[in-house]
Amino acid sequence: MSLADPVLTLADLKRQSFTGTALAVLGHPIQHSLSPAMHNAALAELARIHLEFASWHYYKFEVQPDELPGALDLFHARGFRGLNLTVPHKVIAFAHLKPAAPAVRMIGAVNTLLRKESGGWEGYNTDGYGLTMGVREDLGITLGGMPIILLGAGGAARGAGVECLQCPCASLWVANRTRAHLDALLDVLRPLAGKVPLHGFDPQAPPADLPAGALVINATSAGLRPDDPPPVDLKRLPRPAGVYDMIYNPPATLLLRQAAALGLPCANGLSMLAHQGAKSLEIWSGASAGRTAPTMLRAARAALGSS
Repeated sequence: MSLADPVLTLADLKRQSFTGTALAVLGHPIQHSLSPAMHNAALAELARIHLEFASWHYYKFEVQPDELPGALDLFHARGFRGLNLTVPHKVIAFAHLKPAAPAVRMIGAVNTLLRKESGGWEGYNTDGYGLTMGVREDLGITLGGMPIILLGAGGAARGAGVECLQCPCASLWVANRTRAHLDALLDVLRPLAGKVPLHGFDPQAPPADLPAGALVINATSAGLRPDDPPPVDLKRLPRPAGVYDMIYNPPATLLLRQAAALGLPCANGLSMLAHQGAKSLEIWSGASAGRTAPTMLRAARAALGSS
């Protein structure tokens, strides 16, 4: 599968037949999703050894935000086994689902749904797992015991912050330019922090007591557009141990280019995407995420290269 795979709609869902075991990603917009390329490559590899996976297939659907609640009922009625959700559906769906774990309730967003035979869906969030594995794979850094500087206070930062505190990290410093958003995120994270020091700061005025040797994680959207300023000036921070940008397209944001110029280990979020996808497939199929992640990463790179 490639980025040229057809984008389906709810009208297609109603009139087409989806034989075998059907999976899908829902989003708005969804045209450039790499998920079908990743999942169908992994399913094809699994099918070489386990023939039952030959009938599994992964689709992508354009679903408007106001259509999502009804769409979830329709996908369940059509027998889809699992769904992935991307922007803006992760938060919208959360209000309509029973999350599978307390951490998912704290994140307030789901990206993976598993069909319940009794009706409805069970919600999971595999983004934190993807972050942990991506940072470990690309930078050789384990979040547990690591001082973290987290950039952003939106939904992606919330999920990343929960993951870092659960590891647990040595300390968590959250940077965001809008103080109200920063304070709101700190209020959410504080009950989970326990003994882990938790601080907030303005990235334009970094405090003097920031830790050296921290991992900087960008969970903002700054870098998606060529004219975006970097979310922080790395030269104003004590020298970090590494920089991980959750953005993967473009593959080299201004933040990552500055990190490379400073000689810092750095990576984009493509590995995170592959690992969170592999964890989703594990939830649906039982196939080990560690087994399918390398295939998904190769497929994602190939799809990006052909787009």
